[in-house]
Amino acid sequence: MNIKSIFPILDWLPNYKKDWIKGDLGAGLTVGVMLIPQGMAYASIAGLPAVYGLYASIIPLLIYAIFGTSRQLAVGPVAMVSLLTATAIGSFTGLSTEQYIMYAILLAFMVGAIQFLLGLFRLGFLVNFLSHPVVSGFTSAAALIIGLSQLKSLLGIKIPRSHHINEILMNAYDKFDEINWISFGIGVIGIILILVVKKLNKSLPSQLFAVIFGILAVTFLGLNTGENTVNIVGDIPNMLPSFGIPEMNLTLMNSLLPMAITIALVSFMESIAVAKAIQSKHRDYKVLPNQELIGLGLANVVGSFFQSYPTTGGFSRTAVNDQAGAKSSLAAIISALLIVITLLFLTPYFYNLPKAILASVIMVAVFGLIDYKEVIHLWKSNRTDFFLLVITFIATLTIGIEKGIGLGVILSLAMVILKTTRPHVAVLANIHGTHFYRNIKRFGDDVELDDDILIVRFDAQLYFANTTYFKDKLEELADEKGDKLKLIIIDGESMNNLDSSGVHALKDVIDTYKVKGIEMVFSGMKGPVRDAMEKGGVTTKLDYNHFFMSIQEAVDCYEQQCKNEPTEHKFNKFIKQTN
Repeated sequence: MNIKSIFPILDWLPNYKKDWIKGDLGAGLTVGVMLIPQGMAYASIAGLPAVYGLYASIIPLLIYAIFGTSRQLAVGPVAMVSLLTATAIGSFTGLSTEQYIMYAILLAFMVGAIQFLLGLFRLGFLVNFLSHPVVSGFTSAAALIIGLSQLKSLLGIKIPRSHHINEILMNAYDKFDEINWISFGIGVIGIILILVVKKLNKSLPSQLFAVIFGILAVTFLGLNTGENTVNIVGDIPNMLPSFGIPEMNLTLMNSLLPMAITIALVSFMESIAVAKAIQSKHRDYKVLPNQELIGLGLANVVGSFFQSYPTTGGFSRTAVNDQAGAKSSLAAIISALLIVITLLFLTPYFYNLPKAILASVIMVAVFGLIDYKEVIHLWKSNRTDFFLLVITFIATLTIGIEKGIGLGVILSLAMVILKTTRPHVAVLANIHGTHFYRNIKRFGDDVELDDDILIVRFDAQLYFANTTYFKDKLEELADEKGDKLKLIIIDGESMNNLDSSGVHALKDVIDTYKVKGIEMVFSGMKGPVRDAMEKGGVTTKLDYNHFFMSIQEAVDCYEQQCKNEPTEHKFNKFIKQTN
């Protein structure tokens, strides 16, 4: 095994170019500056003290830089994973702050272990069960929940923690007369400041400008004492995360397992999507999904030993990292070092940071994830996927995050099963003056349709779940032809697989139509399908002279050799002269 496949850092570090340093340094500092307010804000989404967002921005970045294959992916706390973390631990009632933190750290270990094992056993394909409409609906609903959950900080009121949008809005309405308008004003100015700076230059750390504004406003206007007080972050420990092994409580791990699996898959999907999008702009490396699982898994596992909660690659920071000129994972290492410096020397400066500013950082970040354009696109292009997205969106908002995405996955699998059990079936005919055969419903008057020949294309594998549909559909089409039908051609170009039930179905239809005096031949059958037919004994009923490379060959053989013969002798000669 190539050692570079285990440690991708050995692929770029020995070949590091001097002209990369400027881009890596600038990008590392820019993303590190972004991470400071984002880390603290996302920790609050997860229900953790702000400092744990900074802890999660050190070790995971360093580990991913060693084992990850993307050179621009910015790993760390993200809004979606933070919300899922809060959802997972929020189901436990009566937890102290210490217990809550311990659960979050254990969850990071479990998420990392799951991702690592998926990568080790090359099971990255499992993420494909999260279809794009499901993820889009879930992400939009989760973004709405995350954003509205920050109303308590933005408005300066006490609202019970909830992941149901109706409860959040009702509780906020009930506390309307208790709104802290100063806090609200600071938060709104923070939102405007972030949006304006982003519009001027996306690579600028807009969140940091909002943080600086908030700290200055509280400090110089005396908003941390007296009647006009606003909620502030307060003391942040100026110390690095300590080493400790997560407490392995099997009962607790069993309770956390469903959400750990959900976080592992959702976070990987978010990470691999942005990693591949960025990698398409660069030609000097390749993102490997299974190695990404290993890299992200180890980042979470090792991170959990240093007080980190679950992390993954983030959309916004990765985009900024690339725009700022990052050429290698050295940019991530520089970002982590900046967080270390912040924890050691700069945390006292964040004492007066208003929680309303953290709320503004979160709201701007997550509301950008609401993908209304996808809803419009699917409404126009694919109504099935549109309703799948809408159902997932509504379910996530109403019955809960974990149940919402679970329902979405189940519906996705149900649609796959439905489409394979009732696949598209086309009746083909010859296009005038060519040797091409196409769907008569699409080409209409452009095709020549013979009364005595039925050409059927079954657009799916033939297996146990759709054999009955295959036989019923063939019978229906044959009945439409009536007594003139003498030849059925099964076009196998779209048939990729054939199981034992499919073999039995083919034997049944061959026998059925043979009794009726209708011959059956096959064209364009792929090698694995022909192998299955031979092993299953189909060739004992029909020899290889009933198999043709193309539809035209089968039609030519029938017409040239048999058309002018009496009906009772037609197929005997057809078979004999093609030996």
